[in-house]
Amino acid sequence: MEYIYAALLLHKAGKKVDEDALKQVLTAAGVKADDARIKALVSAIKDVDIEEAISTPVATAPAVAPAAAPAPAGGEASAPAAEKKQEKKPEEDEGKKEEEAAAGLAALFG
Repeated sequence: MEYIYAALLLHKAGKKVDEDALKQVLTAAGVKADDARIKALVSAIKDVDIEEAISTPVATAPAVAPAAAPAPAGGEASAPAAEKKQEKKPEEDEGKKEEEAAAGLAALFG
């Protein structure tokens, strides 16, 4: 986490987020800087718009729906259940896209 904090601090101060600057910030904070982690972080965020990443809300996992009651033998409840599943698919796909986008940033928190 301290590597991410150092990068955010540099960004907030208007400084370039590069390996030397990150190492200086970490050293000043009393953290033994790992060159491999610094290189990985700089490489991972080189194409990331940090302001956009900060302002974008994190996708939350949808609540799990309770199990449906068994359908009557006539099959009357199966049509509404199918409609509900179709309605939820676009929302789930959108949530998955947001989760995939956030997954790249999650790798930074090593």
